[in-house]
Amino acid sequence: MTSIVFENVRLIDPASGRDGIGRLTVENGLIAALDGDVTPESAHVIDGQGAVLCPGLVDMRVALGEPGSEYRESITSGARAAVAGGITTMAVLPNTSPAIDNPALVHLLSVRGKETGMVSIHPYGALTRGCEGKEMAELGLLQEAGAVAFTDGTRAIEDAKQMRNLLSYSRFLNALVVQHPEEPSLAKGACATASALAVRLGLPQVPSAAEAIMVARDLRLAELTGARLHFAHISTAEALSLIREAKAKGVQVTCDTAPPYFAMTEEDIGDFRTYAKFSPPLRSEADRAAVCAGLADGTIDVVASDHAPADADDKRLPFALARAGGTGLATLLGVTLGAGLELIDALRLLTCAPADLLNIPAGRLEVGREADLCLFDPDEVWTVVAGSLPGRAQNTPFDGRKLTGRVLRTFRRGVEVYTAGALP
Repeated sequence: MTSIVFENVRLIDPASGRDGIGRLTVENGLIAALDGDVTPESAHVIDGQGAVLCPGLVDMRVALGEPGSEYRESITSGARAAVAGGITTMAVLPNTSPAIDNPALVHLLSVRGKETGMVSIHPYGALTRGCEGKEMAELGLLQEAGAVAFTDGTRAIEDAKQMRNLLSYSRFLNALVVQHPEEPSLAKGACATASALAVRLGLPQVPSAAEAIMVARDLRLAELTGARLHFAHISTAEALSLIREAKAKGVQVTCDTAPPYFAMTEEDIGDFRTYAKFSPPLRSEADRAAVCAGLADGTIDVVASDHAPADADDKRLPFALARAGGTGLATLLGVTLGAGLELIDALRLLTCAPADLLNIPAGRLEVGREADLCLFDPDEVWTVVAGSLPGRAQNTPFDGRKLTGRVLRTFRRGVEVYTAGALP
């Protein structure tokens, strides 16, 4: 394998706190040296011209269509979208068809990721069989097969006793449980946050308190069982306040959010814009500001894309009937860099933080580690255009928005898997 030397790059490694101009050498797919002055014979030298070189991004919440709905997004098309966003590691949700509730499917997804040559895929295991919320899945066997955590994806565990049992068993396994924080009976049939806007548009509504109600219940259960609990796509000030208090008490709780919840509000629904339909739905400006504050003060541990592919027929429906979710792989970095954080802090949320949370060996610039790298220009402005993004799914909520921060090149084990402008 050809050696690569990156020169004149701004090396940012949030795990070590490094941020400065430097040099990085790759040999045989691994990081061989940081700041070394020896150039291996026949090495390919890349002059970064001051661009940022950081670990390949780690996205801890990605939905793909495979298996079962490959027409929305296959593993290969999802990998293409991921590397265009600088992402080299993805944790994929289990609520596919069939659900990832047996060890063979966990193994299959991992292998399929390797076969792309572009990304590493780490599957979640289903918490319950079929992600139906009824019978506990074989968590121990799924963990042995490589499941990095357990979740039912976009479906919350409704029954409190069942959730207690799931948390108790996961504590025995030292496994992480990921919950969709929305009280199901309040959210049933809803598609917008209860507000004057939703009333004006005539949309079925869910109160923002539905998130806090579920968070409050499960925080108490996590405290009761001593289990590790993670809340996905937190979107409200009230839920963040509860999580902040629980962390101060020593409860083993973490959470993530996704770009729509700190870069958009319910006003982005506009005239029934289905690309802006999400679960949980977009919130008020006050909630958006609270999410930004949670990113800044560390209450929110990770930013994940919450990539949810849809095809045209999924979205060309009345707002209440359209499929919820938006694509997020190619835009994850650009939107996160606009959250008002220091660059190294923003990258921490996308690299070592999710890798550490899921115990994945990624997200660091260290000698001996796999050379999964993202080279990007933090100052370049580009416009998101639905229909021209890499990947099969084009349902981006950021269509037409200008983002600052563009991925130039992505490397997986030292092999260049994306060059700006090279992929459709």
